[in-house]
Amino acid sequence: MSLQIVEKSGEGLSKVYGVRVPAADLNEKMEAKIAEITPQLRLKGFRPGKVPAGHVRRLYGKSIMGEIIEETLNASTEQALSENKLRPAGQPDLKLESDMDKVLEGKEDLAYEIAVELIPEFEPVDVATLKLKKPVYEPTDAEIDEAVGEIAAQNRTYEPRTGKSLKAKDGDLVVMDFIGRIDGEAFEGGSAEDAQIVLGSGQFIPGFEDQLKGAKPGDEVTVKVTFPEEYQAKHLAGKPAEFEVKVKEVKAPVDAPADDALAERLGLSNLDALKDAIKNQLKGRYDAMSRFKLKRALLDELDSKHDFPLPPRMVDAEFEGIWQQVQAETQRSGPDADDAGKSEEQLKGEYRKIAERRVRLGLVLAEIGRRENVTISEQEVMAAARQEAMRYTGQEQEVFEMFRTSPQAQAQLRAPLYEDKVVDAIVGKAKVTDKKVSKDEILKEEDMPEGYGG
Repeated sequence: MSLQIVEKSGEGLSKVYGVRVPAADLNEKMEAKIAEITPQLRLKGFRPGKVPAGHVRRLYGKSIMGEIIEETLNASTEQALSENKLRPAGQPDLKLESDMDKVLEGKEDLAYEIAVELIPEFEPVDVATLKLKKPVYEPTDAEIDEAVGEIAAQNRTYEPRTGKSLKAKDGDLVVMDFIGRIDGEAFEGGSAEDAQIVLGSGQFIPGFEDQLKGAKPGDEVTVKVTFPEEYQAKHLAGKPAEFEVKVKEVKAPVDAPADDALAERLGLSNLDALKDAIKNQLKGRYDAMSRFKLKRALLDELDSKHDFPLPPRMVDAEFEGIWQQVQAETQRSGPDADDAGKSEEQLKGEYRKIAERRVRLGLVLAEIGRRENVTISEQEVMAAARQEAMRYTGQEQEVFEMFRTSPQAQAQLRAPLYEDKVVDAIVGKAKVTDKKVSKDEILKEEDMPEGYGG
């Protein structure tokens, strides 16, 4: 395909190219296509394979030319970008200049403009020169013992109270029958038999459990409460109610001892195996937080070491996404505390800076990844799709199929996978020093650097 490519304008990262494809080339392609399909055509009044080319051209010429034009636009645009060694920051905009009716008739050249925004050329920091501190924390024996104790408490049993005091105390399990009434009338869902409640657990309406403390088996107690204003059953919200409660049993908690038997009930061989499992679980949690904080430090470093022009449309798109999210969150929950009292102009200015930083960091990571030959395989994407699908109980197969068949959905999985691989590649070459920190420090919640992340 012979085509003419002329640079019409170029300012900063924005360039416009004019492309012209001769009508003769398009007509030649159409004739070749007609010659290809004619032997297979079956038209009334003609023997198979004997349909005249002129008849095919009259019947299907415009639709065939339409397909050729679409193919030519894609191929010529790719050729124009390739010949000029352009790295577009997004999908190029195409603006047709020809009279398309005449182009479809094969009487006019196909002429159009390509407006493209380019990825800026910049030299990323030498990652081997980066110095980072990685916070680390190892779970202690005391933590592990505490976790074992909590598991034992969660596996406690309840036995009827005996001895001098049968009165229900905080933490006891009470078995009861009750009938609830509002304005003297029993209401739907307000009655139960053999209901169980652990006093102090907050299972029932606020105030209900407190009024059962001191009750003994056989006692009848009138419990007076008011349903919360935000109660899920709207017809009960905010209304006072009385419950006639008959206490049937009072059971005291009996903690399960932290021993081999407890571990065996949980499917492990012995107590040491349970402790090892807890240690690994805690370590996994702390290691994840450690990596998160290291990534934060890395992104801060990358942001501070790069300053280059950004593709305007890329920033605009990022800002629009952020601003829509901010507006939706403001409508749902009110303005963010940090945004209160600021004008819309101020807020837009601040969020545009965040958009710029996100775009800058994204470009830096992409360029470093390109130079480090970071790639994501189809197998990795599908593994991530399976993992994501497992979050949707009962719909796992449907969700996985959606990822398998949707390039856009796969792109959403590919992006964080690629980012993590780039971060790993950088960390692997940077000078990383472990820094021991306290448990509070490793668990302290921190946002990603302003201008990066969701």
